Amino acid sequence: MSQSILGIDIGGTKCAVIVGKVKAHGGIEFIGKKTFPTETSKGFEHIIHRIYENIDDVLSESGLTPKDIAACGISCGGPLDSKKGLVMSPPNLPGWDNIPVVALIENRYGIKTGIQNDANACALAEWKYGAARGYSHAIFLTFGTGMGGGLILDGRLYVGANDMAGEVGHIRLERFGPVGFGKAGSFEGFCSGGGLAQLAQAKVREKIQMGEPVSFCKSLDEIRTVNAQTVAEAACAGDELALEIYRICGHYLGHALSILIDVLNPEIIVLGSIYARAQQLIEPSMRKIIERESVSYSRNVCKIEPAGLGEHIGDYAALSVASYLL
Repeated sequence: MSQSILGIDIGGTKCAVIVGKVKAHGGIEFIGKKTFPTETSKGFEHIIHRIYENIDDVLSESGLTPKDIAACGISCGGPLDSKKGLVMSPPNLPGWDNIPVVALIENRYGIKTGIQNDANACALAEWKYGAARGYSHAIFLTFGTGMGGGLILDGRLYVGANDMAGEVGHIRLERFGPVGFGKAGSFEGFCSGGGLAQLAQAKVREKIQMGEPVSFCKSLDEIRTVNAQTVAEAACAGDELALEIYRICGHYLGHALSILIDVLNPEIIVLGSIYARAQQLIEPSMRKIIERESVSYSRNVCKIEPAGLGEHIGDYAALSVASYLL
C-alpha cells in the first residue's frame, strides 16, 4: 500500500516543499513540488510563513489534505537537535537560533514530523533509493561546497550523542593546507569545492609569479575567479597543472577514505557532487592511496561509488527523512 509523505528542504539560498508517495515496492513517486528563495535577511518568521504557504499550495494542487500525509521530513543544514526537533544557528540561516521547527509543523498540520541535517538526510536518500540501496553499512559524503557525512550502521542512521556523527570534514590530514571546517589541512580543505578553489588559486599564483603561463588563468587579477569547475574543465582539456590539482585532491580523499574504511568497515561509500562530476580526474590517485593505506580485509568488501540520485538528491533527502519515520 502506498503512503503520501511531505518533504521540506531548507537551504541558505532556496527552500523546497515536496509531496511524494512511498510505493509498495519501496520506491518514491514525486507528486508535486514548490520552491522559493530563502531570503534570510527577512528573518525566520518570514521564511516559516513561506514554508506554510507552499505546503498549503502543493497539497492543494496535489488534491491532498494534511490528513492524507503519513509523515513529514525536514532536511536542513546543521547544527540541529533531531531528538528535540530544533534548528540551532546554522551558519547559512542567520537568526535560526534554537527554532522548534518540528513542533511548528506538527502543531499546524497534525503531521508526524522529523528533521535531520542535510548530510544525514542525503545518506538516508542514497541508502533507501540510490547507490547504497540494499546495503546495511554505508557512508555518504557530500563532497560539494563542503565535506559532510552521513552514516548508515547496521541498517540504521547513526547520528551520535548529539547529532554530530559524520562530521568527517573536520579531520586534519596535514598541518598546513587549504582551510575547510575552520581548520587548515582538513579533509574538507582538500576535498570540497571551496578547498579545491583555494588549492588551485595557490598553485596558479606560484606559476604566474614564476613567469609560467596558466591556461585557465591569465593573470594574478583573475585568480579569484578560479574554482573547482574551471579547473575541472581545464583538466579535461589536458592541462597538466589542473590535472595535478585533482590528483592532489584524490590523494587526500584516499587518505581520508582509508581512515573511514578501517574504522567503520563499510560495505559502500557513496560520494556526491564533485566526485560524481569529476570521478575520472580523482579516482586513480584516490585508489592508489586506499590500496596502500587501508586494511585489505576491510578494503576488499568496500565499494566506492558516485551518488546515484543526481540533481534530485535534495528532494529525495527530505522525503527520505519522512519515510524513515514510517
